[in-house]
Amino acid sequence: MGRSTETFSKKEKEKKRLKKQKEKKEKAEDRKANSDKGKSLEEMMAYVDENGNISSTPPDPGKKQKINTEDIQIGIARQEYVPEDAIRNGVVTHFNEAKGYGFINDLQSQESIFVHINGLTEPVKENDKVTFETEKGQKGLNAVRVKKVIK
Repeated sequence: MGRSTETFSKKEKEKKRLKKQKEKKEKAEDRKANSDKGKSLEEMMAYVDENGNISSTPPDPGKKQKINTEDIQIGIARQEYVPEDAIRNGVVTHFNEAKGYGFINDLQSQESIFVHINGLTEPVKENDKVTFETEKGQKGLNAVRVKKVIK
């Protein structure tokens, strides 16, 4: 009579495989029993309160605020329109002669405007009062036709 071809390790592997299969079936049944499917619309609904937080209760209509869409700023802040060809007054806050550029502080709007040596009609130094016109550059306004104000 022949000897059995099943060895101990084969039996152990088969037991492990059957055990794994059984656990997998139990997990699937457990998921089915505790499923969230079939909830009502009210149970699935989420609300945003007046502070922007997500909550499960509807917001109070009394706390509703009216917001004008033009007041919402996306990106950079809006700058007030100043005609580009208008002559403006300012003070040179910084000018590096070696590099050939500097900045002028506009006396009206208090903004700092870039100036290149090519935009000067005469040499300037720091703290000089100047008149200038502006042009739209790659990174903002550039001062052009810059002249010293004679005291």
